[in-house]
Amino acid sequence: MTQRNGISGTSDRILHSEASKIFQQANGIDHEKIQEADDCELEERGQEGGRRVSVAVTGAVEAPDGGWGWMVLVATILVLALTLAFPSCVGIFYTDLQNEFHATNSETSWVPSIMTSALHAGGPFCSMLVEKLGCRATIMLGGVLSGLGMAASSFTQSITELYITAGVITGLGFCFSFQPAVTILGHYFVRRRVFANAMSSTGTALGLCTLPVLGNYLHIEYGWRGSFLILGAVLLNCCVCGAVMRPLQPKRHRGQPLMNHGPPPPDENSDSKKKGRVRTIWSSMLAFLSKHMAFNQFCNNLRYRVYSIGITWMMLGFVVPLVYLVPYATANDMEPSQAAYLLSILGIVNIVVRPPFGVVFNMPWFKGRHVYVFSAALLVNGLSNSICCIGPSFHVLLAYVVIYGLSMSVVGSLMFTVLMDVVEMSCFPSALGLLAVMESVTLLIGPPLAGILVDRTGHYFHVFFACSAVVASSAVFLMVSFCWLDKKERKALNQVKPPTALDPAAPTIDIVPGCQYSSVSTEGDKDKASANGAEYITSV
Repeated sequence: MTQRNGISGTSDRILHSEASKIFQQANGIDHEKIQEADDCELEERGQEGGRRVSVAVTGAVEAPDGGWGWMVLVATILVLALTLAFPSCVGIFYTDLQNEFHATNSETSWVPSIMTSALHAGGPFCSMLVEKLGCRATIMLGGVLSGLGMAASSFTQSITELYITAGVITGLGFCFSFQPAVTILGHYFVRRRVFANAMSSTGTALGLCTLPVLGNYLHIEYGWRGSFLILGAVLLNCCVCGAVMRPLQPKRHRGQPLMNHGPPPPDENSDSKKKGRVRTIWSSMLAFLSKHMAFNQFCNNLRYRVYSIGITWMMLGFVVPLVYLVPYATANDMEPSQAAYLLSILGIVNIVVRPPFGVVFNMPWFKGRHVYVFSAALLVNGLSNSICCIGPSFHVLLAYVVIYGLSMSVVGSLMFTVLMDVVEMSCFPSALGLLAVMESVTLLIGPPLAGILVDRTGHYFHVFFACSAVVASSAVFLMVSFCWLDKKERKALNQVKPPTALDPAAPTIDIVPGCQYSSVSTEGDKDKASANGAEYITSV
């Protein structure tokens, strides 16, 4: 372990000891977990007046775990309702878009596909904007961008123009609103983070519950063009939510004074100057990728690598059923309003069950087991897609959306929590950025591939069968991989002598299966970590 820098009065502490060396050299685990302290700008935890403090790289920031954080939580719920749930509601206008632009299933499915892909692929650009503008301004910018994109979509004359307006512009706006909201919520809540993440994920359910009903009403009254224009105005509410997200202000350090205020000396060697500029640009690009795309985490953290691959494969079939559920129902002579209610029922199920799930998963017993609960729910979610193959009747699809909604609630509640378990919180934005870019690839090609399958076979149920196989296989991959990693770590721990045998005062390393490693240097820190669970294992 390297020396961590404590800022704002926190003195430097040396975390290396002979006991730690024995542990680190035992099985190479340090390069997957402990070495992350060398790859990230770690944050120090301290106490001020008995309250928990999270220290940013620029100063001490107190994590409220309540107070104004509840307002931030409500704003995050609304942002997720307007962004993550929106692409699934495009299916209501699916038939109209096909008839308007004389497009095939595959061509029409590119609209929600590009929108969802841009929502995730814009992560690095979003991180850069957050660094320059802050979370509040970035969320408001995303609201303006998504609103203008949907408003412009109502005036398009071709499916290609719709790809740009509704797909790229609106999708990037969703990205700029969604990711900063999730990030700032993680800084407002530490002890109650699992509960806060579960509650924020109800935003997606709220959107699935209300947007299909609103979209169906607007579709009947104003057609798809008028609906897109009004929905663009609705998306501007992201600006209001962004204004609520007051940043936590750290204590800033003043920079070193300039010793020479005069003009720089002239550069006589122009060739050297050009080479220096190229070198500077190249180094800046590498620094940008390293900061906003967690390649170091992907290479050194095996848990993050496994989780990223599993989630990327999962996204190939996870959102496709939501896009094709309404077209599948209407193609089999179901009323459009009845088909739209299926999505609303799915949202209601999520709203009802996610809060109690958040309370349950915040219990100490689930510490280190989040990924297994997540994988089990993902397996149920994947297998539930095969229910649609039984028949297209309303009662069959109703049973499908209930089971799908229950499993989706667990997956949505734990997705970000598991990611926070496997990486340091200081690395979370960049880890989320890289994961989002990886997801965007499968999210982009998933719906079009499903559209090609429908065009070739003429039946929608093949899509649900394929999604069932993809999602279930990703769940099995995650479950088996993390089980193997935990078994490997337990075996390594059994082969290592207790560090206290060498030095009773030496620092120990807390190992919790399924959680990020963290060094604990004092007995008080150790008690604090064991008392409050995995939230202390991830630095905030």
